[in-house]
Amino acid sequence: MVEIPEGLVRAQIAYHGDAGREFVAGLPARAAEFLERWELRRTGPGMHGVTALVLPVERADGSAAVLKLSRVDEESAGEPLALRAWDGRGCVRLLEHDAQTGALLLERLDERRPLSVSAERDARQAVRVVGELLARLTAVRAPAGLRGLGGVAAGILEAVPEALGRVADGRARGLVADCAAALAEVAGEPGDRLLHWDLHYGNVLAGGREPWLAIDPKPLAGDPGFELLPAIRNNFAVGEVRWRFDLLTEALGLDRERARAWTLGRVLQNCLWDVEDAEGREAAGGGVELEEEQLAVAEVLLGR
Repeated sequence: MVEIPEGLVRAQIAYHGDAGREFVAGLPARAAEFLERWELRRTGPGMHGVTALVLPVERADGSAAVLKLSRVDEESAGEPLALRAWDGRGCVRLLEHDAQTGALLLERLDERRPLSVSAERDARQAVRVVGELLARLTAVRAPAGLRGLGGVAAGILEAVPEALGRVADGRARGLVADCAAALAEVAGEPGDRLLHWDLHYGNVLAGGREPWLAIDPKPLAGDPGFELLPAIRNNFAVGEVRWRFDLLTEALGLDRERARAWTLGRVLQNCLWDVEDAEGREAAGGGVELEEEQLAVAEVLLGR
């Protein structure tokens, strides 16, 4: 029997309610199905994030791999498409995929050595690693069938007027409005590159064939400027925002003004999620308090 980690159970119920419970309940049978179908032998305890159970396994030929079982949603549905397009260049290699369930068999990387551990010793080198990976990943044109950044940007801008009415103070409201104005300037040209969308330090693992490889994409077709914020915010220090932005834009060869606008759009997206998640939790008469890190990034990039 496959034991389901309690953290995954809690996360699925918190985010998805009954659908999450149903997903968790079906995981033991799904794991057994793919262990048999793909001739896999478990080699260690299961791992998990918010959305997936990951089992270390050995294939029939003796090679190491991991079986990833996810609840497929809008963000993760394009993962196999992206992994096939990258074909192991800068990212984990896809070995098998089941379209009906979303089950993935992936090459085994070293989960004990995420970039987040290295970043504790040398934060600037960690930003350089992310920049180098993003330059490689976004060099690939997005395959057909992925959700596009244009639709995402349109949805963000559509939600701004209502959100502004719920934000707590004048400073935060002004920054949200300015981020929306910056995003509106570039939203009509969303781009066609293959984006990872979630390349923070925890989604970079040490590999055997390369020093560092990306995992767990939430792929989009769009402008690489939308990729920069996770590396700007990891191990956050407001004094590092400008340096990190400069390094990342240089590493990816981006136009600075477009990259600034798309990064402000990403800040805006996170602020809107803050508002959405605060349903019923606003301070009496005060509105929703936005995360200070988001506001600080916006102020630096806006030259405040």
